[in-house]
Order: sequence, then C-alpha cells, then structure tokens
Amino acid sequence: MRCIKRTRILACLGIAAATVVVITRVSAAETYAGKTVTILVGTDETSGFSLYSRTIAPYLSRYLPGTPAVIVRNMPGAGGSTAALYMIQRAPRDGTIIATMPANAMMDRLFGRKVEVDPTVFGFIGGAERGTRLCVTASRSSVKTLDDAMKHKAIIGATAPGSPTSDYPNFFKRSTGAKFDIVYGYSGVGSLYYAMERGEIDGVCGVDWTALKAQKPDALRDKTMNIVVQFNEHPDSELQALGVPQPWSFIKDDVDRQAVLLMVNFQQAFGKAYLAPPQTPADRLSILRSAFAEVMKDKQFRNEAEKQRLDIHSVTADEVEQSVVKLYRASASTVKRLKELSNDQAAR
Repeated sequence: MRCIKRTRILACLGIAAATVVVITRVSAAETYAGKTVTILVGTDETSGFSLYSRTIAPYLSRYLPGTPAVIVRNMPGAGGSTAALYMIQRAPRDGTIIATMPANAMMDRLFGRKVEVDPTVFGFIGGAERGTRLCVTASRSSVKTLDDAMKHKAIIGATAPGSPTSDYPNFFKRSTGAKFDIVYGYSGVGSLYYAMERGEIDGVCGVDWTALKAQKPDALRDKTMNIVVQFNEHPDSELQALGVPQPWSFIKDDVDRQAVLLMVNFQQAFGKAYLAPPQTPADRLSILRSAFAEVMKDKQFRNEAEKQRLDIHSVTADEVEQSVVKLYRASASTVKRLKELSNDQAAR
C-alpha cells in the first residue's frame, strides 16, 4: 500500500515538475512572441561590429522563444560611448534590446573621460570573436613597414577621441616614436578607407583584422594596402604568415609595454561582446545568453560567417565579465601611463 502511495506521490511530483517546465516555456514564448528585439551597434554601418550583428540577427531570432523579429540599429558616437550611455540611461529593461560596441566604451570610467560609463552594471551575454587590431596604410604611402613609421611622417585618420582609431595611433606614437600626425573627424571606418583611397590620409590604426578581410578583400589581394603592425600578445598565425610584425620590440620602456599590453589584452578579451541594459531581469538575461550560445554553435551560422570571412570565437558571458573585472583591477601606475599614452585632449 505504501509503495502504491509513494508511486502516486512521485507521479504527481513528476507531473508538477513537467507543468512548471511547460509554464516556463510558455511564459518565455509570451515574452518574445510578436515582439521586436534590437541589436544596438555603437558604430556606423561599415564597422566589423555591424557585420557581425547583421550576420547574428536572423539566427538569434530562431533561438529566442516566440521567434521575435531581430533588427540591427546603429548608434555611432564617442567611440561607442553614446550607445553605452543610451543602454544605461534609456534602453528598455525587458530583454528586447542588446548592444555591442568597441571595448573602448568600457574604458571611459577608467580613463576619467567626459562620458563616464560604469561597465560593471551591464548584463553580459557573450561574445562572438577575439579580434586583432591593426595599423594599415595605402600602398602609395612612404610608410609601408614599422621601420618606415619611425623614419617618415604619415597622416593617420581617426573618428572620435576615445575610439579605437584614436587610441591605437596615440599610444603607438607615444610609446614607439612613430611619426604619426593624427587627423580627427571622420564618421566611421568606411569613410577612413575612402579617405585613404583618395589620398587624403596615409592610413588608419585600430582597425579590426577580421572586418578588414570581409570589407577589403580586393585591397589585400591586390596589395593596395600595407598592414604595418598587428596588436596582440600572441601573434595571429594568419598575419604572422604574411610577415606582419608586432610592436613590442619597438616599445623600449617596460612601463609603456605593460600599459599597451593592458589595453591590447582587454580589447581582445572583450572582442565582439554583447550586453544587456542594467537591471534586465535575470530570467530574460538567461534566455538571451542561452539563445546567443546556441547561435554560436549553429552550423549554418558558422558557414554563413565563413562565407563572409568573419572569424567566430565563442566567448561566454562570464569570460566577458571577467575581462572587465581584470581591467579595473589593473595597477594605478599602469592605468596612469596608459591614460598618458592614449591622451587625446588636443583633439577635443
């Protein structure tokens, strides 16, 4: 008799558990069914962040419960800080918006810049890539190699202070003695490439290797563009095969080297990270993380990314968060020197 009762109890518990699962699934589907989810990109339409987001969007729709529409919206400005500030101050907290932006936007608070964004308040979702940044010049430029950069002047174009296209040439110039004249005011990476092509500038720094392969395959194939340097702690095998050097032997000061490494390592670890606004409910954040992780594993998505020459390196939410935590635990002396190397006050 006891066995029968126990069996009935267990059966009832099983039904109850199944009911909870069904209710949870229905609730999640109701959350997103008929809705539109926005991927906010903190750069212009020509950036690598836009390329990745447009590729991810249709697959994210598949894996979100209720199959909502997923659109991409660009909000460039202040090296990604305009979008970051929007996410903190105005974005809805209901799981219907996520964002991606340059890692520089996460460094504003560290640098004490005018637009201060506290990166620790975001809900991190995951990342799609660990990128290597470059300096490139037009083939007609007298600066074709790192040695050339120490001997000949080059006009380097940049978007806004605080962006990768500003920070990279600044810290490279100050740590190595490269003869860069930095000109600001370009609207995005696309406009910088166009300025190179028409002879207005010699080159640009802080561009993403994966995005460059996708956007300028002809320039790489026809060698109308020089890749002067790759910024990473461990060289990219593809770039190494092309003979592209790292900057470390040109940075003689140990403090400078540690400061530049801090920025380079954070940029790579943060990569193409995606985040949700502060105070996004835990259940919505969990749904977004699970859906994003499934996209990263999807074979069709990976095939599509390969066709577009986009490298995919899946990064977990915890890994993205830890990269931010590690950055803000750096020694005060290293941060101070990085601020000095990246100083762009003259452009403000």
